Parts: sequence; C-alpha cells; structure tokens
Amino acid sequence: MNRTAVRSLAAAFALAATAVALPSASATGTPASGSAALTATNTFLTQALQSGIVAVPLPSATGSYDSTSGATATFPVTGGDAVLPRFYGSITLGGGLMFADGLTGKVACFHQVAFGGDTQALTAVPDGGSTPVPLFFLGDDVVGSGVGTTPQTLSGDADLDPAGAAYLDKALNTTFFSGGQVVGTLNIAFTPAS
Repeated sequence: MNRTAVRSLAAAFALAATAVALPSASATGTPASGSAALTATNTFLTQALQSGIVAVPLPSATGSYDSTSGATATFPVTGGDAVLPRFYGSITLGGGLMFADGLTGKVACFHQVAFGGDTQALTAVPDGGSTPVPLFFLGDDVVGSGVGTTPQTLSGDADLDPAGAAYLDKALNTTFFSGGQVVGTLNIAFTPAS
C-alpha cells in the first residue's frame, strides 16, 4: 500500500471515530417546532382573483381552504431563537410562497421564510435574490402568550407590508398590492429547541 493510500485510510478512520464519538442531534434534545399560519380572507381572495392574482404555498408549506375563514398557508418551524412575549429573536420557517398574475403572466417565488419577533413581520427571500423582503406584518388586534408559556403564540391581523407590496407590484407588473392592505390573519406558534 502506498503512503498516500495509508494516509487516506488513516484519515477515514479518524473521521469515522469522530463521528461515532459525537453525540447525535436527537441526543441534544428536541428541535424547535410550531408553525406560522397565514390566512387570507374570502374578501381578499375575491379581490385578488378578480385582479388575476393567486398565491400558492410551496413545499414544505401546506395549503388549506375553509369556506368561512378563507385560504391558509401554513409554514412549519425549522429553527429559531424567538421569545415572542418579549418581541425578541426570529423564527425560521420551511416552505415558500408563489404569487402569480394570470393577466400579466408574471410569477414571483419566495423561500427562506422567517418571522421576526422584534419586527413582527413575515419575510421571505425572492428566488434568485439574497435580501429578505418583508411581505406581511401583524397589524391590529395582536394577542400573545405570556412569558414562560409553551408554545409561545402571537396572532393578529395580517397586513401587507409597504415594501412587500411595492416588490410584488413590480415583479408581477400589476397595481393590485398596497401597503397596509388587510389580507387576513397571521398566527404564530413556537416552541424553542430544548
């Protein structure tokens, strides 16, 4: 066996021994969990559809519809350090969101969804970009859990962020979106990793 092969074999054994010695992820406790559920009211959905606009959750987010409350996109928690009762930290979420305009034929997709405990905004990064765009923020009627409660919760009206509205109007070549436009509700449930 040549010297290079011996070194490679020794490095492989060292790496395997290190992997065996390291604790597994499950041994460190439970991962963060919960979800962010964005519900668009039937009123908003009707206005959007009349303007040719549709929004669809992308995997691993899921979608559902209720004839009373409207359409809901639910984004699963994948991590974060938020303390929602203290308006601190952030929550990372799985999935994405696609907006399409049937009249202009334009599409805008977003991933890297997150919720800011300090900003109370749901942000996402447009595909092909690197800067998060604030899409929705908690408007009126915000209600949250107390300190020490698990899961931490925060809910209220979901309003379209002015920066998000401007981005969507430009990306879709429309004038449908406006800052402060009431979309529906945003419900956050977060259990930190332990």
